[in-house]
Amino acid sequence: MKHTDTIAAFCTAPGGALAIIRISGPEALRLAETVWHSSRKLSAEHPRVLTFGRVRLEDGEGLGETCLAVYMPGPASYTGEDIVEIQCHGGACAPRRILSRLLANGARLAEPGEFTKRAFLNGKMDLTEAEAVADLIGAKSEAAFRLAERQLSGALGRKVRSAKEEIFLILAEIESRLDFPEEDLDWQTPARIVERINKVKSSLEQLLAGRDRSAVIRNGVRLAIAGSPNVGKSSLLNLLLGYERAIVTDIPGTTRDTLSEQAVLRGISVDLTDTAGIRDQVADAVEGFGVERSRDTLKLSEVVFWVFDASRNPQDDLEAMKKEVPAGTKAIAIWNKCDLAPEGFTPPDTGCPAVCVSVKEETGMEALLNAFETAVWGSGDKSIPECAVSERHAGALERAVSLLEMAIPETEAEMYELTAENLRAARQELAEITGESTAPDVLDDIFSRFCIGK
Repeated sequence: MKHTDTIAAFCTAPGGALAIIRISGPEALRLAETVWHSSRKLSAEHPRVLTFGRVRLEDGEGLGETCLAVYMPGPASYTGEDIVEIQCHGGACAPRRILSRLLANGARLAEPGEFTKRAFLNGKMDLTEAEAVADLIGAKSEAAFRLAERQLSGALGRKVRSAKEEIFLILAEIESRLDFPEEDLDWQTPARIVERINKVKSSLEQLLAGRDRSAVIRNGVRLAIAGSPNVGKSSLLNLLLGYERAIVTDIPGTTRDTLSEQAVLRGISVDLTDTAGIRDQVADAVEGFGVERSRDTLKLSEVVFWVFDASRNPQDDLEAMKKEVPAGTKAIAIWNKCDLAPEGFTPPDTGCPAVCVSVKEETGMEALLNAFETAVWGSGDKSIPECAVSERHAGALERAVSLLEMAIPETEAEMYELTAENLRAARQELAEITGESTAPDVLDDIFSRFCIGK
């Protein structure tokens, strides 16, 4: 895939000490020389060597700030094309001036994900590896980062291509029967072919088994802290975050709106939201708006920490929890202020896991995090999956598994024409995963989620 235009963009976030401007395409070297000058020119004779130079000033009189540049000729580059990267001082002015001059001299501003899209189209990586670049950038936890690294190394692509190759070999056996029905060839028995189809199907089902864990690691969990006013929700938020984020007072209704922060609990990325205390009788319209936002947050949350005050009669709070927590949401009843609870206090049955804590004394937090971890993972495997299966991958895998399932009774009945059709369709679904056969609009959708410069 050859591109006739040359693209340029920042490939570092603004505001850092250093900035990198990347140029990719047939005119990369020429364009770089319009903004950069050194006694040692960038050339194919000295590839992949950082060279010291200066930026050319717009008026052509003299040279500006110092910078470094490196030329990486294609096809041995990230995109498979000629690439020049210019490293200059960060901030807002210097890098923007260099990029503006590149665009004025003929470069085009890269679209989101266009560098990686060119790498994919030029055969430098398959589509699963390209998607892993975005996952790596967006990783919110160490587990998400490691999962993306595995994906970038080609783990999923290798397994999918292996399954596709085995289906091809089975299909070759089937089609030889169809092409030479009168020949007495050494064909495998229907039972043996079914065994091979089942083996491929099992390998794809193993990939699908890690879908939910992959989604949790990649996307994190939406967690809401809810309950009646003045039970310690904001104090719990601050303790989980490790710093004072929410205002805490003894006045009921201090939190008037939802407050969201990012956190990592037991290696799981969490969108953590502190909600306004939920009660039917509100003090004013502002508190009423806050309560409605709290209810909206509960509807969108996957896990809810419902906080009770263990030092007071919880009957009204128990009714509120039953009423407010949506059906199907994983809830944990947190009995706060257990240091003030009557002697021998036992939490009432709420129909969900319960833990006793004292946010003030910072006790019971280990039990709370254990309960949270169990709510997220269940009793299943908590390890990082070998491959990161996204919703796009899972859809194609499910369709491939379904097609293989249909091929089994057809093979047993020796209806090989139908078997062949389903095997071909299954291979096509797997090709969608690696990008060997993917519609342009799907590619556009995938790469549009990237940031510019990647």
